[in-house]
Amino acid sequence: MASYPASYKYTKDHEWVELSGERGKVGITDYAQQQLGDVVYVELPEIGTNLKQGQSFGTIESVKAVSELYAPVSGEVLEVNTALKEKPEEVNADPHGSWMIVVRLTSAGETGALLDAAQYQDLVK
Repeated sequence: MASYPASYKYTKDHEWVELSGERGKVGITDYAQQQLGDVVYVELPEIGTNLKQGQSFGTIESVKAVSELYAPVSGEVLEVNTALKEKPEEVNADPHGSWMIVVRLTSAGETGALLDAAQYQDLVK
């Protein structure tokens, strides 16, 4: 069974966020990449985009399907992992290490609604 980093928070839509002060690094979970299959394309937002919690921030395309990516927290996009444009398959190889965006949280209290690793593992088993 996949191990889900205990330091991350998770959404029911299978995104993770690694919080560090007012910054949050966002990606998709191992479960999500398994459901998708081979990822062939990732579309991500521009730096400076303001996101609301639960809002779509891009899409991820696999050989099987195109899925929306949802922001686990509200915030301004500070960084975008442009390397995923060239190597989208990294998401399959290392889903918990392949971040997609970094946001500056605008509403830190929202993180309380997210799942911890144990709750997320219960969700996907």
